[in-house]
Amino acid sequence: MHLTLHLTSACSMRCGYCYAPPNPGRRMSEETAHQALELGARMSGGSCGIVFFGGEPLLERDLIRSSVAFARDKEKRGEGRWHFKITTNGMLLDEEFLQFANREGILITMSLDGTRAAHDRHRRLPDGAPSHDLLVRRLRLLLRYKPCASVIMVTNPDTAGHVAESVVFLLDQGVRYIVHALNYAGAWREEDLEVLHAEYEKLAELYVAWTAAGRKFYYSPFETKLSSHINCERFRDERCDFARRQLSVDPDGHLYPCVQFPKAGPESRWRMGDVSTGVDAAAQQRLREEWLCEHEPCRRCALESRCFHTCACLNWQATGGIATVCPVLCRHERMLAPIVDRVGEELYRRREPLFMRKHYSTAYPLVSLLEDCLAGLSEAGNREVAASTERTRPLA
Repeated sequence: MHLTLHLTSACSMRCGYCYAPPNPGRRMSEETAHQALELGARMSGGSCGIVFFGGEPLLERDLIRSSVAFARDKEKRGEGRWHFKITTNGMLLDEEFLQFANREGILITMSLDGTRAAHDRHRRLPDGAPSHDLLVRRLRLLLRYKPCASVIMVTNPDTAGHVAESVVFLLDQGVRYIVHALNYAGAWREEDLEVLHAEYEKLAELYVAWTAAGRKFYYSPFETKLSSHINCERFRDERCDFARRQLSVDPDGHLYPCVQFPKAGPESRWRMGDVSTGVDAAAQQRLREEWLCEHEPCRRCALESRCFHTCACLNWQATGGIATVCPVLCRHERMLAPIVDRVGEELYRRREPLFMRKHYSTAYPLVSLLEDCLAGLSEAGNREVAASTERTRPLA
């Protein structure tokens, strides 16, 4: 069970494709946040994941601190367990907060759309100024403290031609985990998708070369499609579990079935309870039945078990219906799967060691994470030794 706490509707950026434009008047109270933590623990049977979200959650860093302290105090008394994650635009990241995040084991995901040309097209500061150079500095700071931090990279129709170079750019910055998403609500044309297709073909060649060279990385479109073929049943179970596994809490404490729905407001049909009274079981059941409605075209599709057509947020954003599949998603999945399957077939044929570990060893995610964290600690130690040497070096 995960709860996403929308701490504030305010934001320190003005991104052109944002699905919930900033509204500075709403913020979550400490009481509401604490009630959400308690509700999450009860619903999950003791252990709950909490995602601090916004708007921009770091505008409410005191509330984050208070919430974590509240959870740790209850843990000491045996009253539940929590793990925390923050999704941030990165603007307000600093050493003080990153030290706190490391002490508390808080995972951090940062948004950055790749190269300057791709990122600055849509991700702007409130005064309209570009944000790329500032956020690259924040990213480097984040990776110093959190070598395993993931980056969300969003592609729009007018930035499709920058995908491959943006992935290369992020990996060269030291990012190990790239979560690449399309803005499915954008005005995608067939020619834009053809451009994206060519970018995926470039990345397919790079993926094979990087894997053969033993370069560790995670690029979500390729990893999930490979998993959907290799681990079909497990992948099917890990897809969207609408209105059940990842609920959202708006600043006033109302509950919603997933991350995009708080923008609809408490008077909408998407509200399904609040943190003080819990989940409205009737509303939850109604929403799940609507979501589980099967569509004949998907049932007949060879990719049905490997596709993300079950994502209610994506469907709702693009079509207005949680069970009405986004046409761009359908086109994208049919384009991506053959490319990734060729990559998988080539790497399997060669029995490339990294590929085999990554996709055929159930222990790999944990082992890889430990390796990355130890490598990060080693790099941090080397930097500290170098800095200490510099400080003690005699003046010429």
